[in-house]
Amino acid sequence: MSTIGYDSWAVDLAEVGAVYPFQGSEGLMVVLGVIFWIGWHRIQFVREGAHLDKAKEMGDKEKISALLEKY
Repeated sequence: MSTIGYDSWAVDLAEVGAVYPFQGSEGLMVVLGVIFWIGWHRIQFVREGAHLDKAKEMGDKEKISALLEKY
């Protein structure tokens, strides 16, 4: 199976251009990668914020304050 249109690799490699699949779609791949990267960071930011908010509500606040005053 060839994604670049060659049935045989018995050709002059000097005339062969890029040999990776999906030639010409590099710009689209970069855009999709950046969108995925920003989306992943947004999801992580929201989930970590929710986790930290939940952690703030845990425990006895008086005991925590008393322990913090020791130091």
